[in-house]
Amino acid sequence: MSEFPWLTAIIAFPLIAALAIPVLPDPNGKTVRLYTLGTGILELCLIVYTFATQYDFNSPSLQLAESYRWIPQLGLNWSLGVDGLSMPLVVLTGFVTTLAIFSAWNISIKPRLFYSLMLVMYSAQIAVFLAQDLLMFFMLWELELVPVYLIISIWGGAQRFYAATKFIIYTALASIFILIAALALAFYGDTVTFDMTALGLKDYPIGLELLAYAGLLIAFGVKLPIFPFHTWLPDAHGEAPAPGSMILAGVLLKMGGYALIRLNAEMLPHAHVYFAPVLAVLGVVNIIYGALAAFSQDNLKRRLAYSSISHMGFVLIGISSFTALGINGAMLQMISHGGIAAVLFFLAGVIYDRTHTLSMDKMGGIAKSMPTTFALFTFASMASLALPGMSGFASELTIFLGLTTSDVYSDGFKTLVIFLSAVGLLITPIYLLSMLRRVFFGKQSELDTEFRMDAKPRELAIALCLSIPIVGIGLYPKLTTQTYDATTVAIADRLRGALPTTIAKSESSLYAQLSIDKELAVAILKSQPPIVSPAIPSKLASIAQ
Repeated sequence: MSEFPWLTAIIAFPLIAALAIPVLPDPNGKTVRLYTLGTGILELCLIVYTFATQYDFNSPSLQLAESYRWIPQLGLNWSLGVDGLSMPLVVLTGFVTTLAIFSAWNISIKPRLFYSLMLVMYSAQIAVFLAQDLLMFFMLWELELVPVYLIISIWGGAQRFYAATKFIIYTALASIFILIAALALAFYGDTVTFDMTALGLKDYPIGLELLAYAGLLIAFGVKLPIFPFHTWLPDAHGEAPAPGSMILAGVLLKMGGYALIRLNAEMLPHAHVYFAPVLAVLGVVNIIYGALAAFSQDNLKRRLAYSSISHMGFVLIGISSFTALGINGAMLQMISHGGIAAVLFFLAGVIYDRTHTLSMDKMGGIAKSMPTTFALFTFASMASLALPGMSGFASELTIFLGLTTSDVYSDGFKTLVIFLSAVGLLITPIYLLSMLRRVFFGKQSELDTEFRMDAKPRELAIALCLSIPIVGIGLYPKLTTQTYDATTVAIADRLRGALPTTIAKSESSLYAQLSIDKELAVAILKSQPPIVSPAIPSKLASIAQ
């Protein structure tokens, strides 16, 4: 246990700061926003300082662990910890949320409530990534839904109530599966515990693992989102204010990907053996469906929302790969997309402030009036379509390499997944370049007189802060991957250890071992799941004979 509760301090600081907002004197309307921005910056500095001085990047184990008895009657503990999975996502949360607070500079309707909700959401999101008690994780998962719902329903667009209600219904109902799975796993066996590490060490029957995995997949699939649980996202993005969209795309979607790795893959590895090909197929569906649906959207933010659905499909493929490289790529894709999507939605908000519309048919020809915004939006679009030298290219290439080097799947399955994913990649530049053409080129809109002003210095600073890491990660991916390499290697080893061919480092090495006996071959053959190479059962059969 850490001598100083660093993680608790990181979580508590924005929450305590939010409690002071209602009593702040604010005669000119500037005090609250300056106070909130200062809190966000200090929180980000605290996060960076904590991990820079207290965290060992070469260790795959849980660090800075804290555990306190919270509600003993329920067996609920305040249990926190950080490793390579959670640490970079906590930094991403601090970075994107602080910039989202800065982007909300012009909020004039109920500013005290708005900034209080932003800080509460700041705490809740970080707590989700740090929680090591499954019941606590569920409670925090539910808590962070409330600020998002209120931000959309109060400060959103014309259809904000419909979008906010759809968001809360989808995500809250899906969260019930987390609670059911948590109770089932906690009460199985001789000991009752919600500690994630202890739950991962229990020996569950395969039936229970499969049911728990399916329930958690639904819960996290809604948040990621995975087709067909995705329909809340375009509505939420289409109506949310720009700061809300930045957090939705930059942080909230990543919670789904993180939870799939942390709980589904790491805690239920035997069930993951059977569900991994399903994740790969769903990933391909997300990539192609999201890209095609994005192409058909006239609303600028809805097009970007479907683009996010498409890009999250690569995360699923990386998680399904059984390789450290693939899981590494999934993490890099979440971090990369967090920055790219945040800057795209922020710039969409800048354009909306000038044009008062999100319909691309009503825009056009604004590149002359807003050249800086045009340049930044073009840069972010190039990053989104995975232009070499930018973070999107590095993450997607890593995922493809992770899948191709996996010896768990047959060559035919891997070829099909990569080919169909590549089709989605080909569609991506089509809808992104079409978006650029319709918004910035062509005949000037009748609204041209309303948006002569280009990006202001504050808006330029926000966009540049989000854009610089995109290039940095693209040119030197190790800048990010070295923070979680040790953890992804450990997770991949655990997943491969759950395969029936546990003694195999690769298919060839397994069958090159002449010491394998007949009884072992028969046992492996009978338990072989249908996802591995078709060559394996035939080789085992020959040994068994």
